[in-house]
Amino acid sequence: MTESTTTTIAPLTPVPVTTHTLQQALADWFAPWVQALGLTVESFSDGVVTLCLPHSDRLSRVGGMVCGQALMSAADTAMVLAIVTRLGNQRPMTTVQLNTSFLKPLSNQDALVTARIIRAGKSLVFGEIDISGARDGQSVCRASTTYALL
Repeated sequence: MTESTTTTIAPLTPVPVTTHTLQQALADWFAPWVQALGLTVESFSDGVVTLCLPHSDRLSRVGGMVCGQALMSAADTAMVLAIVTRLGNQRPMTTVQLNTSFLKPLSNQDALVTARIIRAGKSLVFGEIDISGARDGQSVCRASTTYALL
């Protein structure tokens, strides 16, 4: 007689979220070109993350204006980390929707990218992101997002 075995997959254990773990996630989870943005974690709380996108000539157009592609990438990345602060671990997810409105150019200054979860369900997470100038505090970009948890 043979004995039957059942394999149980343990659920992901939440990991304590710290500035260090979020910064390490930027280095470990994201593509090299996202890492090249130089994002750093400024602050976080449950469902909220603020990143700094440093001004760089590599990310700028004529007149020192930061390109929209860099701002959208920073927004998308910040929201992933905001979701991690709520879940307490890395979970497979994908961006379903990213709707971005550029309010004014960001020129010759770092950007602060604040992502906030609006609603988190079992399979979808909705959020908002505000990007403002680090020096003048003026909002330059607003985005709304939807993520699917896989």
